[in-house]
Amino acid sequence: MIKKLNRKEVRSKVQKRVRAKVKGTEARPRLCVYRSLKNISAQLIDDDKQVTIVSASTLDKDITTKASNIKAATEVGTLIAKRAMEKNIKTVVFDRNGYVYHGKVKALADAAREAGLEF
Repeated sequence: MIKKLNRKEVRSKVQKRVRAKVKGTEARPRLCVYRSLKNISAQLIDDDKQVTIVSASTLDKDITTKASNIKAATEVGTLIAKRAMEKNIKTVVFDRNGYVYHGKVKALADAAREAGLEF
């Protein structure tokens, strides 16, 4: 009989598979998205030095929407792109962190693209 994996195990397998292929560098960092039931956040990570370069979250004071919905995701996407442009980062590698590219994750990515990030 086939054992059905739960969501957490499936997501961790996808994370490991993606992280084996996708690496962030100083010139082209990894844009990692995390979403919870209450908040959404994004980070630009340099995997060579294991350092977070820039981060944005719904917990920041610059974000007006304090929730985990599509409107908040678009605000976080524009904020992370604005902060990346201040650090002269224009191209990134997108890491959806095992989440389906739909809804909040897609809204954050589209907002970051519109604000000037290339991926």
